[in-house]
Amino acid sequence: MNINELESEIFDIEKTNFEEKALAVFRFQALHLPIYKQYIELLKIDISSIHSIHHIPFLPISFFKSTEIYIPKKDENHIPSLVFKSSGTTGQIPSKHFITDSKIYESSFLRTFQSFFGDVHQYCILGLLPSYLERGNSSLVYMVNQLIKKSEHSLSDFYLDNQETLYQAILKLEEQKQPTLLFGVTYALIDFAEKYPMPLNYVKIIETGGMKGRREELTRKEVHALLKNAFSIPHIFSEYGMTELLSQAYSLQNGIYEGPNWLRVLVRELSDPLTIKSIGKGAINIIDLANLYSCSFIATDDYGEVFENHSFEINGRIEQSEIRGCSLLTV
Repeated sequence: MNINELESEIFDIEKTNFEEKALAVFRFQALHLPIYKQYIELLKIDISSIHSIHHIPFLPISFFKSTEIYIPKKDENHIPSLVFKSSGTTGQIPSKHFITDSKIYESSFLRTFQSFFGDVHQYCILGLLPSYLERGNSSLVYMVNQLIKKSEHSLSDFYLDNQETLYQAILKLEEQKQPTLLFGVTYALIDFAEKYPMPLNYVKIIETGGMKGRREELTRKEVHALLKNAFSIPHIFSEYGMTELLSQAYSLQNGIYEGPNWLRVLVRELSDPLTIKSIGKGAINIIDLANLYSCSFIATDDYGEVFENHSFEINGRIEQSEIRGCSLLTV
């Protein structure tokens, strides 16, 4: 299967043929992504011996901090003009994700959004992402900005620190009975909830994680309980994404995430990172086939549990790994 066929089939994948497509992407990246090829060689792994996703070597996520991980799409000298950077706190080295083809990212997040929430045109999209917006180069801001544009609603916008303006917009949207999605970084949502508690019937909240050192760290359950109480709503949605991925997973309730068919979460043993399982508890490995021109096989620093239906839960960070802005403790 050549690269053009792979690219055209990524988003039409079915759960039943995920492994076939994942192995095809693995062989492509093992040959054409220099740092991944070198990593496989150092592990003394024969590419031709890999016939299961459980045997694919996963690149440690820390490589995105020190290496330019991408496969040029046009020619050897093509340098991607779009680079996403992580939000790392002061003193941390940010991850960089070089985007060879922004259309793949847009297809990934739009198709995923539609599968969870339906047509974006029916919504007003609000963004309360001050730290991400101020920093720039954020994959989350890029996604929400595109959703804002596609919604075409007059009140769809980012609200940096304009909490009074956001409050007035929400009052108007509630009065109009307009279905609305509010994407918010955790600390900003808590600030807003404390200042402007109100019952919400038509505005749904999607928290994206992140205290950014602005507040005491809370568990996800504590955050959701606080927001549900402030806004008199039964559920808080969550988005699981990161700079190094071009796909997202969403939780619509109870902190259990599901992703699109081209994303699969596995777990690895903490004591043996090459021992990988489809279900159970362990360190989180992610296969994101939308990362076609970077690396689709990433060993994250998150700890969690994967269930039989491929849904998963994030339970925290692996001890001694850096705390990332996009994750919340959940235990």
